[in-house]
Amino acid sequence: MEIGERCDTKEDAPERGLIAKKAEYSVKFIDLQGQFTAYEAEIREQIDAVLKSAQFILGPKGAELERLLASHVGAKHAFGCSSGTDALLLALMAYGVGPGDEVLTTPFTFIATAEVIALTGATPVFVDIEERTYNIDPRKIEAALTKNTRGIVPVSLYGQCADLESILKIASEYGLFVIEDGCQSFGAERNGRRSCGYPQVGTTSFFPSKPLGCYGDGGMAFTSDDGVAHRISGLRNHGQWERYRHRAIGINGRLDELQAAVLLAKFRHFPGEVARRAAAGARYSEALADVVTVPAIAPGNTHVYAQYSIRTPRRDELAKHLSDNGVPTAIHYPVPLHRQEAFAHLGYEEDGFPVSSAVSREILSLPMSAFLSREDQDEVIRQVRRFFGK
Repeated sequence: MEIGERCDTKEDAPERGLIAKKAEYSVKFIDLQGQFTAYEAEIREQIDAVLKSAQFILGPKGAELERLLASHVGAKHAFGCSSGTDALLLALMAYGVGPGDEVLTTPFTFIATAEVIALTGATPVFVDIEERTYNIDPRKIEAALTKNTRGIVPVSLYGQCADLESILKIASEYGLFVIEDGCQSFGAERNGRRSCGYPQVGTTSFFPSKPLGCYGDGGMAFTSDDGVAHRISGLRNHGQWERYRHRAIGINGRLDELQAAVLLAKFRHFPGEVARRAAAGARYSEALADVVTVPAIAPGNTHVYAQYSIRTPRRDELAKHLSDNGVPTAIHYPVPLHRQEAFAHLGYEEDGFPVSSAVSREILSLPMSAFLSREDQDEVIRQVRRFFGK
């Protein structure tokens, strides 16, 4: 984000008070401008091809992107969607989730994860997170199961996969589906397998600030289940598998060709960006581990650092110090979902998920992107350490 200007993402909007004000040195939270400058010729070439073709919906660019990304994650099918939220919604619709059903997920995530469960008429059931990874704790899942449980939506938060093997084992024992919310973890790996290619369905977001982002809203759903794939293919297009024959109630959930064009141009550079993100995250952690709690990477995982999020009991004081010195920050997320007004009807106690609540009080995201310069990162590190008198 630009210093003193708007936030870069909708999810950052609640943290406008933490945006850095005028300072002698200023750091961008996410350097989308630098990325565009680096890839401008390729992006414009891809966009121009769409404009000349006049094929703007369900055209060749989208189909090419689906083939490339399905192969990348190791899934048989991929479907470009209008957003990561709609990718999650379509996955739930493909399983016929509706009123009377319960779906387990985490209270420590962006609201979209639980929002789509509620939109189907089902009930989101929250399960607390692990202390170190901030992902759903598999050890707490079975206690939350009831006869109405249909599935589990684990979130691969901040850029690393949840413990999907343990979750899939539980799901198999109880006959449940698993949909990975990989909206922050596209490009991450777990034990040699890529995020979004693990469970029955994986979903991701191409929101501009994501590791692979377009220039608007966009997302994708992945599956190797032919039946689920067939249902998603029609449900994302108003429930039509044949033109003007609507066999189900669907949504307008398609990825447009212009966004697919942007993503095709960017995807060529994606492996290099993932490597640079990992290097920047490792550098942050090495420099800050003695003053704050730095991200823990679970065994077998890689991390794409959609956010680089630290923890400290002095979070708000640190955020103000950084803001005053030209370093923007964000809080992902300040209020767990079980305490959100939208879910008050679920009746959870305010302290019902102690780990999620504790993390929400201490979490703080620092500037991170594949184009974070060493000079800017040095300044962020310097200011964090300066706050702690180090």
